[in-house]
Amino acid sequence: MAQQVDTVTDTVAKAPQKYGLRVGLDISKPLRTLLEEGYSGFEVVGDFRITEKFYAAAEIGNEKKDRFEANLNSKTSGSYAKLGFDFNAYNNWLGMNNAIHGGLRYGFSSFKQELLAYGIYTTDPTFPPAFRVEPEEFTGLTAHWAEFVVGIKTEVLSNLYLSINLQLKRMISKDKPENFDNLYVPGFNRTYDFSEFGVGYGYSISYLIPIFKK
Repeated sequence: MAQQVDTVTDTVAKAPQKYGLRVGLDISKPLRTLLEEGYSGFEVVGDFRITEKFYAAAEIGNEKKDRFEANLNSKTSGSYAKLGFDFNAYNNWLGMNNAIHGGLRYGFSSFKQELLAYGIYTTDPTFPPAFRVEPEEFTGLTAHWAEFVVGIKTEVLSNLYLSINLQLKRMISKDKPENFDNLYVPGFNRTYDFSEFGVGYGYSISYLIPIFKK
């Protein structure tokens, strides 16, 4: 008599994943506003989950930066936006929704430069260096750059996240004022004559607005 053997297939339950819009504020910029003289700024951050691993991401902000140095006094102010995506490389445990992510951004800034005063360089010991106070404003300036971002997001309470990220930036193009240069670009940060690269960081708090589960 043949013996019947029942085969049992093991199954592992997966918790539904939350999909929705996550919005927040980069709190590093209000902190800089309080602690750094001559700086003020704010930035709104957001992302939307497209697939299990990919997120559409954006940042919008405004910055003002004053520079008062021995041979140059200037002010920069303007707004910026960054658009791109993040990829979550972290495999969450059941019920978790954290992220170790990398991503790319396209950045755009519209700003103005104000040259307040500047020193005239000379090597002639007969005439001391002159410092001219001739305010001049350059408006309608723009800049474009690409940005690589790496960061960590942690869910500290239900739907509430803390995150930190580092940014490596590469300037693509920028308007240059006549007889002057862009010492600071909102959203890009400080610029250098010898390099098109820049760096940045962010520390944000955000809230996930769940739309559906999948």
